Amino acid sequence: MELNWLAVGLAAVSAFVLGGLWYGPLFGKAWMAHTGMTEEKAAAMNKAKVFGLAFILSLFAAAVFAMFLGPEVSLQHGAMYGFAAGLFWVGAFMGINDLFEDRPFGLWAINAGYATVAFTLFGAIIGALN
Repeated sequence: MELNWLAVGLAAVSAFVLGGLWYGPLFGKAWMAHTGMTEEKAAAMNKAKVFGLAFILSLFAAAVFAMFLGPEVSLQHGAMYGFAAGLFWVGAFMGINDLFEDRPFGLWAINAGYATVAFTLFGAIIGALN
């Protein structure tokens, strides 16, 4: 299957930018409280490794999602399919893990919300550029 690599790349960038906003000014403090992350731990992380691998994983996710969508998807259908995949595939399995790990609902809401919006953007971007 041929992929529109421009669309895949832009979708990956959108998830990366969204993540910076989502886990920064929007929900960063709540996420840190739920996970036990501190400013000191965050500062000590290997940022090149974390951000580099996060972008590569976003690129993989966008490419495989584009394969699922196929070449005939529209912006509207792509966004709808992305919303469903983010909430009901990714979010549902995050929820299963969180239940067994006894993690708070708020953490699920933050992480599943990010996945839902990111996949909605993936679908909209891929659909708009197909």
